[in-house]
Amino acid sequence: MLLKVLGTAAGGGVPQWNCACPECSGARAHPRRRRLHASLAVRATEGRWYVVNATPDIAEQIEGCVELHPGPEQRRTPVAGVVLTDAELDHTLGVARLREAGRLELLGTDPVRHAVLDRQHLGTLLAPYTELTWRELPAGGRAEPLGTQSAVHVSAIPVSGKRPRYATEDGAAPDDDDHWVTALRLTDRSTGRTAVYAPALGVWSDAFEEAVAEADCVILDGTFWDDDEPRRSGFSARTATAMGHLPIDGPQGTARRVASLPARCLYTHLNNTNPLVDPAAPQHKTLARLGIEVAADGMEILL
Repeated sequence: MLLKVLGTAAGGGVPQWNCACPECSGARAHPRRRRLHASLAVRATEGRWYVVNATPDIAEQIEGCVELHPGPEQRRTPVAGVVLTDAELDHTLGVARLREAGRLELLGTDPVRHAVLDRQHLGTLLAPYTELTWRELPAGGRAEPLGTQSAVHVSAIPVSGKRPRYATEDGAAPDDDDHWVTALRLTDRSTGRTAVYAPALGVWSDAFEEAVAEADCVILDGTFWDDDEPRRSGFSARTATAMGHLPIDGPQGTARRVASLPARCLYTHLNNTNPLVDPAAPQHKTLARLGIEVAADGMEILL
């Protein structure tokens, strides 16, 4: 199984266009610190890839990954479809950017389908340009091939009921279905190797614990270093946990959990306020002592 890390930033990217915090200013001064929105490319079969989440940076991400370049025919693309872990704008806005495709397959849970097709109206919007087809992302332990004749099988693990703001129904509880946000479990049936990709993680459930305990590689939510970071940074009155992201550090932090896993573990989806976006930040050494990495844009992971 071959994975390509297309981006590692949370919403807004690094630097964020309207932010002059130390991390964003540092990324402007040192372009190597820049991070595109979190995304992953998974090779389904030779020459056929699925992109996990269609971000606003998707065109740049495709251009930056030679395996996703079109050819040899003039309009042939290796991109077979998009797997959506949730319906947030940062993970779905790129679907419209792919309108030049003759046909585009989307995979996601039923709440995500509802948000993308019924609330964003992407199906109606893109109908004059391309055909969107939907395939349900299996959950509850069931898995299916990522693509035709693919040895890579995919399934969803519910990790949060957090809806995107635009999909909150009037008068309805905002978090009434835990399939709004999922982690992906990717298994290569030819080798038995497994990866778990969880760019957003609101709940460390028993099902998620079981999946990461069996995984060979875990790439997970590193949006905020600690729970109070959003409030301390001044852009939110809520904690990281209240925003649907388990923090890395602290009593309820995920670092302590993943440090005990046998898998290779990496953090992704870093917010622009996270000190980890600075390669010189001491928090990198803290994670290194635990055997944990921070994923980098362009990284290749072969399992």
